[in-house]
Amino acid sequence: MPSNDLRKHDRYNTAAKARIKEISNIGTFVKDLSVTGGCFICDKKTDIKNGAQHTVEIIPEKASGIGRFELVVEFKWSHDLDNSIEIGFFILESPKGKLFQRYVDYLSWFSETHRDSVL
Repeated sequence: MPSNDLRKHDRYNTAAKARIKEISNIGTFVKDLSVTGGCFICDKKTDIKNGAQHTVEIIPEKASGIGRFELVVEFKWSHDLDNSIEIGFFILESPKGKLFQRYVDYLSWFSETHRDSVL
């Protein structure tokens, strides 16, 4: 993490997909994830309201061996990119907490075991 990053929990890059239930017809990917929040990238610009709460279905990559789960999130910020948008979020609730925690543990393990191949 950068030295000016004040996050208390590590963020892990991911290849998961997401479906924001209240916002349809946009392809959404999870850019990074931690136990408290993360960042989505949506392939179309959409009207995002900071402070809005949404239920999101997370679809982990097949290699993780972890099934789909939902998170209730609050949008904290958004940045327009060329033809897409980044959305920062805070996790309010994880109804299937064990699947979520297993996925974060998998991402931590994956980042540690593949760190040397990236450097």
